[in-house]
Amino acid sequence: MTTWEMLAVLAAGIGAGTINTIVGSGTLITFPVLLATGLPPVTATVSNALGLIPGSISGAIGYRKELAGQRRRVLRLATAAAVGGLGGAVLLLVLPSTAFETIVPVLVALALALVILQPRISRAVQRRREAHGSQADPDGGPLLVTGLLLASVYGGYFTAAQGIIYLSLMGMLLPDTLQRLNATKNILAAVVNTIAALFFLFVAHFDWTAVVLIAVGSALGGQIGARVGRKLPPAALRVVIVAVGTLAIVQLLLR
Repeated sequence: MTTWEMLAVLAAGIGAGTINTIVGSGTLITFPVLLATGLPPVTATVSNALGLIPGSISGAIGYRKELAGQRRRVLRLATAAAVGGLGGAVLLLVLPSTAFETIVPVLVALALALVILQPRISRAVQRRREAHGSQADPDGGPLLVTGLLLASVYGGYFTAAQGIIYLSLMGMLLPDTLQRLNATKNILAAVVNTIAALFFLFVAHFDWTAVVLIAVGSALGGQIGARVGRKLPPAALRVVIVAVGTLAIVQLLLR
């Protein structure tokens, strides 16, 4: 890489770490930059996955207050995320690079619709529970575990907009605030990136310059994202999610 390319990758890492902590989709910043430096798509994908791990950890640390009391939930969901992430990493090396290109925009659009409708859906679900005298599962139940498992397969494959899909699923099925769900999302993203990257270490080629630059940038961005994201009220956070997700769909369709 030239000096300017290295600075561009570092800046992309900061941007990705920031946006990943707030909502997700940071890969849509780093991935095109890595391709522009001349890296092959698979090398760019695996280098990006490894480089973003410090950013996910940094963002999770920044959201540590919102993680209080979620230990059991996080452990249960993280187990599903780890299995799904490993499956996605395997698919990246087995399937053609175009395999997910058609379905990904549809998944993100569906996730955005669920994020927008989440308050209304949650109220309807709560009214139904009250009518039947039942209580919400604090961990989301088998439906959430299954949904996150499948979302993590996609996350291990590419990661773009993975956080938006997580937030839409948890927002529907968990009786908790959006900020606390965002904290859980950061943990799940860190798990998937780590599992996928560990798998890639043994079977794929990394560009270690790109890995280090993204790692440093995303770690800084994770702290920035936590400071900004934790101050956003639920309505504003939801607007940010929808805006980022819409841009993600447009970029995915134009690729």
